[in-house]
Amino acid sequence: VSRAKPEDDEYWNSSKFKAFTFDDDDDEFSRLKESKRAVNSILVDDDDDEEEEDGVERVSWSGEPVGSISWSVKETASSIRSGSEQSFPKIDTTPSLSKQGSGYSLSSLFKGDLYDTAVRTYAPELSHRKVRWKGNTRAGAFSLEKFRSLQDKLLLLDEAVAVYDGNLITAVLIYLKKSLSKEILFRELMARDVALRHYVHYLKEMGEQKLLVELMKALGRTEDMALMQYKEHLNIKDEGQRRDFLKSCLGLPFSQDDATHVQDHYTLLERQIIIEASDKKADAEIFKKFPRKASILNMPIITTLYYSCFYHYGESEGTYSSPENIRKTFRISEKQYILTALGARAKLKSWFDVDSLFNTKNWLGYTKKRSPIGFHRVVDILQKNSAPVNVLQEYVNLIDSPELKLSVALKYKCHDIVINTYRDLKDRQELVVYREKLERDSPEYRKIQELLNNVQIRWKN
Repeated sequence: VSRAKPEDDEYWNSSKFKAFTFDDDDDEFSRLKESKRAVNSILVDDDDDEEEEDGVERVSWSGEPVGSISWSVKETASSIRSGSEQSFPKIDTTPSLSKQGSGYSLSSLFKGDLYDTAVRTYAPELSHRKVRWKGNTRAGAFSLEKFRSLQDKLLLLDEAVAVYDGNLITAVLIYLKKSLSKEILFRELMARDVALRHYVHYLKEMGEQKLLVELMKALGRTEDMALMQYKEHLNIKDEGQRRDFLKSCLGLPFSQDDATHVQDHYTLLERQIIIEASDKKADAEIFKKFPRKASILNMPIITTLYYSCFYHYGESEGTYSSPENIRKTFRISEKQYILTALGARAKLKSWFDVDSLFNTKNWLGYTKKRSPIGFHRVVDILQKNSAPVNVLQEYVNLIDSPELKLSVALKYKCHDIVINTYRDLKDRQELVVYREKLERDSPEYRKIQELLNNVQIRWKN
């Protein structure tokens, strides 16, 4: 064999490409370390690229850039599985995603350790759209910008879901939101329920209402989309603009119950704007005696009804501010109407109006008091508004149950009712006990004394 020329020796010694030798450097462990260094070239910040000594792109014998994903995958796979080369896993971009096994997977990157499976791994943290691992000094920061093709991005998302880490899923979704069009992102999320739920939650937390509405519409969840769009009225401060916005929501695909609610909301605000404009310049006596403390705008229906019963009671049904008009327009139940009107009129000490709430006529024309809420509750409301004793006693007497009537009468010191009840029960002992609670020579005290002296009453004790 002819001896190599000196310049040939210099070539082999100085070239960055090594010739084949039988040295120990070529053993399995050395090749494993070489592959590990190659993979670590992926796990660096983008900023580190600027620190390379020259701008020349290094390539392997296969012609692929050293440090690229495909090159690193091949190198690692060949080190771990002798004699086998496996490229970066290919995936189908259709909604039904099929994953293929690989000796080198993105889940290994997420764990931060490709070789030592016994090392404990930690959940990643989000930092400037990069995923960092705690507790593993051999892994640096992994830039999601490395994944540029749609296939790589979708596999990245699926691997993030596979490791069950919410922060990691969110980080990947933020990157996909930035790098993919809405149409493509929505289409791919339809087949990935876990990722979809994370994305919906993320949009809610970030307040991206418009994008969330578009997502719900793309998913065919029209009712959710309509409700989310309706909630936008909360961000509108001007009442006129809010009214117009609510009007534009009337045609959205709500459920039947929600559609009724939105219609009522729009109608109520429209009425409130009209009433507010009128009452601001009203000079009626009631507004002078009881000045308004707050605007009626954006108040609930029951508050609006109370306001109407307080300031506009007795108006004709044809006016927007009439209590009867509000009652019929918003389908307020009789019980709710009575409770609200009773509170408003009792506050004004208008006992005649209170009576008119309960007066009904039977088919013979006789007037009788009837209440859908129970007269014991009526008495409670009247007493809280300092109703006189004669008014209280009138309604206590309307309580059907003798035991309940006696209890309410004792509670509110309706003496005549207590005395008459004990008389009807022929309970002499209770009458004597109650007499001791009264002032001597008071009309009630003398009344009890007369009953006790009446020999015609057959007492039971």
